[in-house]
Amino acid sequence: MNLDDEEKIHIYLVGDSTVSTYKKSLSPRMGWGQVLDEMFNEKVMIHNEAVSKRSSKSFYNEGRLTKIVSHIQQGDYLFIQFGHNDEKVNDPNRYTEPFTTYKKYLKKYIIAARSKGAFPVLITPVERREFSTNGHIVHTHGDYPKAMKQLAKEENVPLIDLTSKSNRLFSKLGANKTKELFLWLPPNKNPHFPEGKKDNTHLQERGAYIVASLVIDGIKELNLPIKEHIVN
Repeated sequence: MNLDDEEKIHIYLVGDSTVSTYKKSLSPRMGWGQVLDEMFNEKVMIHNEAVSKRSSKSFYNEGRLTKIVSHIQQGDYLFIQFGHNDEKVNDPNRYTEPFTTYKKYLKKYIIAARSKGAFPVLITPVERREFSTNGHIVHTHGDYPKAMKQLAKEENVPLIDLTSKSNRLFSKLGANKTKELFLWLPPNKNPHFPEGKKDNTHLQERGAYIVASLVIDGIKELNLPIKEHIVN
């Protein structure tokens, strides 16, 4: 039985290139939001509104949140993951300071969701693939995850600590195995990247599925009502 869209629970995703959906011409590059729909039954519909190169500030100032608010309804969800581009200190259109402007802009998303009776969920940014010379994972997001956690407590918003979850996973896998998750491609192996690629920020297909599964773990841990629609 197919459900009408009106009967479904809608999850709207906002974020950057680590979340967003990519054309087949960029395969195997994928954001974790691109595969999240496969982890729910037909009762849930995913709307991946994440856009590459956006921060909490630039996404909002471009009016993208306003468009989402015009569609989101009571009982829907707004998943919010920003941080990578908020860190761009030399770009005034994107940069936010963790404990002031970053929190200020994130709060706008929370208020917008709640104004429509929807549920905001904060998600700390997925970790980058960066290892020290002695093989230990390096924390690359500074105070942004801490600031988001602080805001979650202040506003009583559920939070999935994807930074910590991905950091632990990447640390366990190590420097070499994590290349299978990120866009690390040898030359002459992929027609879309004939010169190869060594990208420590963006995910490839396997990484997108694994990171999306970490988000699913977070949903279960938070005991969000949508957990009953997760497929194993």
